[in-house]
Amino acid sequence: MNTMRTGLLMAALMGLFLAVGYLLGREQGMLIAFVMAAGMNLFAYWNADKMVLRMHGARQVDRQSAPEFYGMVEELSQRAGLPMPKVYIMDNPQPNAFATGRNPENAAVAATTGLLKLLDRDEVAGVMAHELAHVKNRDTLVMTMTATIAGAISMLANFGMFFGGRDRNNPLGAIGTIAMIILAPLAAMLVQMAISRTREYGADRGGAEISGQPLALASALAKISGAAHRIENRTAEANPATAHMFIINPLNGQRMDGLFSTHPDPRNRIEALSRMAQEMGAVEAAPGPWNAPASERTGPWG
Repeated sequence: MNTMRTGLLMAALMGLFLAVGYLLGREQGMLIAFVMAAGMNLFAYWNADKMVLRMHGARQVDRQSAPEFYGMVEELSQRAGLPMPKVYIMDNPQPNAFATGRNPENAAVAATTGLLKLLDRDEVAGVMAHELAHVKNRDTLVMTMTATIAGAISMLANFGMFFGGRDRNNPLGAIGTIAMIILAPLAAMLVQMAISRTREYGADRGGAEISGQPLALASALAKISGAAHRIENRTAEANPATAHMFIINPLNGQRMDGLFSTHPDPRNRIEALSRMAQEMGAVEAAPGPWNAPASERTGPWG
């Protein structure tokens, strides 16, 4: 159901992009819009992951530099049937995490130092399993494409502000062009956010299945969402276009599960995970190296 909904929303977003191109330049404008979208998506396909990781100051770690964290991701990847992704840590006090990459073979997962300090092992495993579910579902590519198309729509609308109203063949006229400049980017943003919220619910379920601990993920979401509104993520605030990638909205002041939120309300996600735990009968931790007794849990996360 989530996959079908995502496909319909992406088709609507692409249709909106072509419609804006047509209104600005008829068939030629629609063709230019299509070529522009293809070019921007091709660039994003190959470069978006590197740009985002660099933007957030992520440093790559390995088995030597972060043995526990790296080993956890490796174990979860095997459980998910995925290739081992690159593993990164961001020096950021806000607890959060994201995944990126054009496909499972070229994926990366990143967590903040704040997340590794705040959560226990089961909760960290739940969060990283959530990110691996994004990789498995190819959500990282979907969200990169939707963000690119939404940005292109805004670019076209701005282009129309300068040229659309002067074109005698423009079916909108001056007033219609102004309305399009305002409404088209807004509509694109709403569709992009709807896709993001849909994929988050899917990744929660997939992450709970990978880790075998939906309640640990629910506990992690409660802790992260509470801390995210108290601790500023300056890098995310400076680059709000990347907010949809994180497991919890990294921008302060966005608590509502409304049209303008990139993420579902954490309470709704926690309730869904609680219901899933009842269905699974998940009362004990799934086997894994992160579930050692408390007396045996030693060593830094990295």
